[in-house]
Amino acid sequence: MHELLNALGPANLVALIVYILFWLTFELVTDYSPLHAKSMTGLMAEKRRQWMLEMVNRDLRMVDTQIIAGLQQGSAFFASTSIFAIGGCFALLGSTDTVLQIYRDLPMASEFSRALWEVKVLGLALLFAYTFFKFGWSYRIFNYCSILVGAVPSNQDGDRRQMEKSALMAANMNIIGGRHFTAGLRGIFFALAYMGWFIGPKTLLISSFFVLLILIRRQYFSHARAVLID
Repeated sequence: MHELLNALGPANLVALIVYILFWLTFELVTDYSPLHAKSMTGLMAEKRRQWMLEMVNRDLRMVDTQIIAGLQQGSAFFASTSIFAIGGCFALLGSTDTVLQIYRDLPMASEFSRALWEVKVLGLALLFAYTFFKFGWSYRIFNYCSILVGAVPSNQDGDRRQMEKSALMAANMNIIGGRHFTAGLRGIFFALAYMGWFIGPKTLLISSFFVLLILIRRQYFSHARAVLID
């Protein structure tokens, strides 16, 4: 741990802590605070419930299963992308000497050590590992959701309360899958902000703040959100 702190240095350590605080604060506010209900994610969660309750009125549910299949495909795509990104990170580690030579030829404001480069690349690989697990779990949950959709009784079976209970169970499973998918996307956005650290700690702070503003706008002030509340 002492060697890691020495490799980072005070400026990099502060920038990294601020970066993590930006991410965690945004996630806590958007997913777990009262503002969640007003966010794009919260509003879409309510639409997911409406979707499943409306599904109760349909005996033929091919459209619903096709929508869930589309959600699964999106999760699978980003999970595969995360795996490729992890492979790219390890390829960067194998090219450390070449990269450091390039950095020495650039007018960098600060000295760039081999240890610091490896810490940054390994950190980026961990970020994409996190997004992979989020997307992979999201894919699995959407699979569970499709099973729950199939378990919802049809109109011919009668009991309306049981039908709505089963539909809400499927809706809640769908919402959980959507939350993990959103967390994976958020991880990709912050991974892009993290890449600013390869230039320097100040760039990491700027890129993190820029990504934070983008995410705040999309969750609370975007045109897409306005569509949901019109």
